[in-house]
Amino acid sequence: MRRVFKITVIPVKCVILEKIKIFLEMIKIEHTVFAMPFLYSGAILAADGIPSSHVLLWITVGIISARTAAMCLNRLIDMEIDSKNPRTRMRALPAGLISPGEVGIVIWVSLVVLLLSALKLNPLCVILYPLAVSIFIIYPYLKRFTWLSHIVLGTALGMAPVGAWVAVTGSLDLAPVLLGIAVTFWVAGFDVIYAYRDLEFDREFNLYSIPRRFGEERGIYISSFFHVLTVVFLILLLPVTQLGWIFLIGVVVISALLFYEHSILAPGNMERLQVAFFNVNIAVGISFFVFITADVLVRNM
Repeated sequence: MRRVFKITVIPVKCVILEKIKIFLEMIKIEHTVFAMPFLYSGAILAADGIPSSHVLLWITVGIISARTAAMCLNRLIDMEIDSKNPRTRMRALPAGLISPGEVGIVIWVSLVVLLLSALKLNPLCVILYPLAVSIFIIYPYLKRFTWLSHIVLGTALGMAPVGAWVAVTGSLDLAPVLLGIAVTFWVAGFDVIYAYRDLEFDREFNLYSIPRRFGEERGIYISSFFHVLTVVFLILLLPVTQLGWIFLIGVVVISALLFYEHSILAPGNMERLQVAFFNVNIAVGISFFVFITADVLVRNM
């Protein structure tokens, strides 16, 4: 009796699309929304209006490539830790859905594209390029040594509005520095909240975070303090820019959102952490962009 063997051919296109899907999930591409509003706000503030299409194109390419490189580095460096954490062991790298070599290629391509973006903008962007890359590389290691990792992560995102300002003006000023510090403490504050998801794991494997170092109750207070500093530095933008009452309304809205974020959380009761971490903070970023853009455009009408 003759046997018939069926050979299943998987189209190359399907394999590539599946890899792309896995990769985008690995780097949490949707979280780019945390940086985008502040990036564009920094550019609009620097230009005192809508920047040129050239600048908008290359800062967008830059932020996507920067975040891709940073997230891939983080996932690659943390692969062993992630494989031991019940929450993260099914991520693409520890689960074997994507190889370290493939991630390494994406990192190098992203860093090259980021450098190209800097070259397309101005010399100061190129000068600041090594600083940005060094923070991407250093951050993933810090949780092994210090709870300051939250602030360094905030600094990585805080560079977005500073970089946008530099891209527009070719120089650095006090306004983008204040805005960058505000973003730094905003990110550090919600990253402290996010760290509660892995608190027991951090204790078991001797990893550092503010909740682990200072306790669950104090961790919430420190996160709240960081967000108070966010509001303070946003207010400090008023005397050094031409921003006015529309932006001030935005600061009030952001303050209310951050207050709500902390009102729904309590030590030992983090059931609404996803709402606090993702939903509220997206609203914060969008609110900032809407109000700063409205302020600049209305003033220039």
